[in-house]
Amino acid sequence: MAVSRTIFIAGAGIGGLTAALALAAKGFRVVVLEKAERLEEVGAGLQLSPNASRILVELGLTERLRLRAVVPEAVSIMSARAGGELLRLPLGEAAAARAGAPYWVVHRADLQAALAAQVADHPDIELRLGATFEDVAAHARGLTVVHRIGNSRASDVASVLVGADGIWSTVRQHLFPEVQPRFSGLIAWRGTFEATQLPKEYTSRRVQLWMGPGAHLVAYPIAGGRQINVVAIVPGTWNRPGWSTPGDPFEVMEAFPAPRWPGPARMMLTAVDSWRKWALFGVPEGCDWSKGSVALLGDAVHAMLPFAAQGAGMAIEDAAVLAQHLAGNATESAASIAAALKQYGRARRARVKRVQRTARQQGQIYHLTGPLALARDLSIRALGPERMLARQDWIYGWKV
Repeated sequence: MAVSRTIFIAGAGIGGLTAALALAAKGFRVVVLEKAERLEEVGAGLQLSPNASRILVELGLTERLRLRAVVPEAVSIMSARAGGELLRLPLGEAAAARAGAPYWVVHRADLQAALAAQVADHPDIELRLGATFEDVAAHARGLTVVHRIGNSRASDVASVLVGADGIWSTVRQHLFPEVQPRFSGLIAWRGTFEATQLPKEYTSRRVQLWMGPGAHLVAYPIAGGRQINVVAIVPGTWNRPGWSTPGDPFEVMEAFPAPRWPGPARMMLTAVDSWRKWALFGVPEGCDWSKGSVALLGDAVHAMLPFAAQGAGMAIEDAAVLAQHLAGNATESAASIAAALKQYGRARRARVKRVQRTARQQGQIYHLTGPLALARDLSIRALGPERMLARQDWIYGWKV
């Protein structure tokens, strides 16, 4: 018996909305369940390297993002020990020419809004807000997906359920209750400030990565260059789940004291009026990607540390690969769907694992102290821009 061509996605974040567009482009009808009553600003800035932006361009997002995304001219690798810049990696046109797609930095809310607008314009995608996934059951016609909207319970027949509902995924809990997120021992402090608050040398169109003793910070322009997004990473024991808990600015400054941290880094931190903190969790590497006709995507299956700037990028890649494996005759039967979803997991596992490990390693390198920090700085300078960029080709040059 042929199964439904309808695919349900739990979660309307970056990965879920991208998956909806990628699947609809392959001829599927898609229903997206989002527990929030409305899509509103969450998180802060994110980086979209060419491996991710290429997919968004192919899905028709260029015009919607043109005024929202910023194309940084460079990445500046900065050292608190050295007091300034070690190396500048050209981005902009250089990155686009090298990888065949742009390097963008954008506010997460702006990207989500662009994806949601593209979804709203697609006749084969339905976004249901205030809809909470509750259960799924397999049968001869595919799956019955049970969800709640307000006080009402609804059930629909689908061929596939995709759990794109984040690190605390309800779909993953349903499939693999033994898989639980693990706290990394690190906390990300997030904030923004208006670019006009500081001189241009602090707010130019570049990504600044400041490495220092036991902590690091990243800053880059968002909102068309009008704001600067700042993320400061420090160790800590506070580990409450969530994206947006208010934080005390004095606690941030204590983690970046003078003279260990130079004036330019501290000036950006003091420019932030309101801090939000986010405990960094990860999903263990051994998590399965699917079970039967249910698959996981993005943070639900591989939440990682943000130190490779690839969290959103990996979810976007997942969406494209999932759509590719489900296209064609993959939905003729439940068996063919399960096989296609297994292939999707196999296609993604090694690459995502490498990115996860790279992120962990880079986080350790960023936080070195003493002679090891000196050796790191000398090594980075010796590599030079060309060889440093070449080390990123395996990430940026990836294509579906």
